Amino acid sequence: MPGELPDRILIDEILPPKGKVASASSSEPSTLSSLPGTESEVARFLAKWLDNWLRIPGTNFKIGLDPLLALFPGVGSSVASGGGLVILVEAIRCGVSIPVLIRMSGNMLINTLFDFLPLGGPVVSAFFKSNLRNLRLLQAWQAGRQREVRRSTFRMFLALAFFLCLMVGLLFALFAFYVWLLRQTGLFN
Repeated sequence: MPGELPDRILIDEILPPKGKVASASSSEPSTLSSLPGTESEVARFLAKWLDNWLRIPGTNFKIGLDPLLALFPGVGSSVASGGGLVILVEAIRCGVSIPVLIRMSGNMLINTLFDFLPLGGPVVSAFFKSNLRNLRLLQAWQAGRQREVRRSTFRMFLALAFFLCLMVGLLFALFAFYVWLLRQTGLFN
C-alpha cells in the first residue's frame, strides 16, 4: 500500500553520507560533483531567513527572523538558535574541522548572548549575522579553501588568546593597584 509506513528507514535515506545525494531513480546514490551546492542548500535557506530576509526600506540593510524572534525572550532565541544549529550540523556533515566548528559555535554563542540584552540585543544581532558568518565559513570550506579557513580561524583564536591575556593582566594590575592603595591609606598592613 502506498500510504503504509515502512518498517525501518535507513539513516542514509535521511542524511546521506558526505559527498553523496540520495537518488530517487536508482538505488545507487550520485556524487555531489554533479549537483553543485547541494550540501549547503539547507544552510543557505536558513541563513537567508534568519539573517537576510527583509530589506529595510530606503536602505540596503537587511534583517532576518533572528533579531525579530529575539524580541520574544526565551522562545525566540531558542527557535533562532535551533536554526543555527542546523547549519552547524550541516557543517559537521561536510567534514569541517574541529577548530572551525568551535569558531562557528562561538558565532552562535555570541549571537545568543546578544539576544539576552533587552532591546539592544536584537539590534546588535541584526548587525552580527552569525548564521551568514557560519554559512560563509561553510561555503569557503566546501569551495576547497580549507587552508584559508583554518588560517583565519587560527588568527581569530590567537587574537582571542591575546585579549584574554590582556584582560588577565589588567585585572592583576587593578588588584595590585588596589592593594597598594590600601597600604598607602594604612588600611592594609
